[in-house]
Amino acid sequence: MPTCLVIMAGGIGTRFWPISRSNYPKQFHDVLGVGKTMLQQTAERFEGIVAPENIYVVTSEEFAGIVQEQLPFLSPDQILKEPQRKNTAPCIAYAAYKISKKHPKAKIIVAPADHVILKEEAFKARVNEALEAAKEPVLVTLGIVPTRADTGYGYIQYQESNETAKTVKTFTEKPNVELAEAFLESGDYVWNAGLFVFSIPTFKHELTKHLSRLAEQFEEGRAFYYTEQEPEFIRKVYAVCKSISMDNGVMEKAREVKVILADIGWSDLGTWKSLHEINEKDELQNAVDAQVMLYETTDCIIKVPKDKLVVIHGLSNYIVAEHGNVLMICPKDQEQQVKQFVEDATKLDPNFS
Repeated sequence: MPTCLVIMAGGIGTRFWPISRSNYPKQFHDVLGVGKTMLQQTAERFEGIVAPENIYVVTSEEFAGIVQEQLPFLSPDQILKEPQRKNTAPCIAYAAYKISKKHPKAKIIVAPADHVILKEEAFKARVNEALEAAKEPVLVTLGIVPTRADTGYGYIQYQESNETAKTVKTFTEKPNVELAEAFLESGDYVWNAGLFVFSIPTFKHELTKHLSRLAEQFEEGRAFYYTEQEPEFIRKVYAVCKSISMDNGVMEKAREVKVILADIGWSDLGTWKSLHEINEKDELQNAVDAQVMLYETTDCIIKVPKDKLVVIHGLSNYIVAEHGNVLMICPKDQEQQVKQFVEDATKLDPNFS
């Protein structure tokens, strides 16, 4: 049976405003300035592991055209349109139950569309290890070896062993600073990368056990998948199905979960600060994707369309970001305010969101 890839590409990425907008989120942008969008990079990352005809993208109805434009090799059946955002468990269930109609015993890799992987070969090796470990009844996830006590990530505690795939003991959502520091010091915790590998029979079994109504709802669509009736069926399901994450709904409760430890240059690129950290920087620690003239400017991230010249004097530790009709200038250590900026800007004019 084939290996299938499910790319989750329906989020909005508010913290990355003004690049990430409600009508054109960050996964559809060339955030790293490499000539390819994050979605395109995600699909290419699995070359040699998953055949193009077995790649599926789950996205919002409003973004389906963008997905088709950026990944033109996809057939319409490979773009799954969500009528509402209901978190990751329904998203993955939709894809798994649809794929199971054609490939009932396939293995599935689930990956977010907006994560950065700098060590591509190491990533492919870890994914292949995960595929090998994902024998029934095992669910597998990748765990990122932590480099700091970060409170923005979920953590996975594992049982020490010589096995490549280590048994998961606990999942912890974003901890406070003291707990994150304790996790780092203990040495048996990794960051949760939100990348899952499993066989369809294993996923169906665990979903039926822990989210039985959700499993029933998507099983009822078997007659409609790959037909003209699929969109209408999905609208009805999403109107009533539970909104819950894959971690909370399945992974934390499943009987056999393994984690592959991965040092792959990973970032979820959730914030401007994280982009500054992974980008190449000049001798004054400025990460620049723009045409600039900088004077006495240090430790900044500057991302502005290249048809403009940006002249900056005397800034330190700032974000300077422009996209479309919005320019944002904000201290890097105040980036948690970005969500508030979006909320306030939307009140001024929805076109600013």
